[in-house]
Amino acid sequence: MADASTSVEELKEKVRFFCEARNWDKFHNPKDLAIGISTEANELLDIFRFKSQKEVSQIMKDSKRRNDIGRELADVFYFVLRFAQLNGFDLSNELDKKLMENDKKYPVSKAKNSNKKYTEL
Repeated sequence: MADASTSVEELKEKVRFFCEARNWDKFHNPKDLAIGISTEANELLDIFRFKSQKEVSQIMKDSKRRNDIGRELADVFYFVLRFAQLNGFDLSNELDKKLMENDKKYPVSKAKNSNKKYTEL
């Protein structure tokens, strides 16, 4: 499967099938899935902790490290998909709503080439 040919719904179903085969629904309440998202995101962050920009660039070029990063990204994505799947969130719709919200907070005329928070623009 590749991003260009796979729908979010297909990914949610793949995760659902995997978890149902293991009878994990009873463990996947919103709180524990949110903890999983945070935990896995922090494992991704740990790869880059205390690294200079030069070191980060080297990490991104190293095939083993990229593999580690890919696994951590997949872990985060798994928990996001599972949370959405079990709790009835349409991720495409949620992303569209968030982008529209952020478009108002970060208009191109003020936010282009700036990394300031919307309250600082």
